[in-house]
Amino acid sequence: MTRVKRGNVARKRRKKILKLAKGFRGSHSKLFRTANQQVMKALRYAYADRRKRKRDFRRLWITRINAAARLQGMSYSQLTGQLKKANIQLNRKMLAQLAVLDPQAFAKVVEVAGQN
Repeated sequence: MTRVKRGNVARKRRKKILKLAKGFRGSHSKLFRTANQQVMKALRYAYADRRKRKRDFRRLWITRINAAARLQGMSYSQLTGQLKKANIQLNRKMLAQLAVLDPQAFAKVVEVAGQN
């Protein structure tokens, strides 16, 4: 049987991992085995944190809406309930943007929601 030299395939596989590990400290970016472990861990964190970012932003928006709503004399939960009753379909991101960038418009939305 002929001899199989795997150098090309193995080198490409290792180089791919070491390229992903660029910027890691110490042997985590130099030695293949430790780099491979760290890259796998980093990819797991990246996957989880892409989902976590969405949760974090939602919490931030709710906090901003709550702060702005309290300046208008109501809590976040009261505001969301009244918005639902008034059939005002603004999502949390847009409400938070209004609260931060255009407080008068936010006050108007709260006023319209409060009339019902």
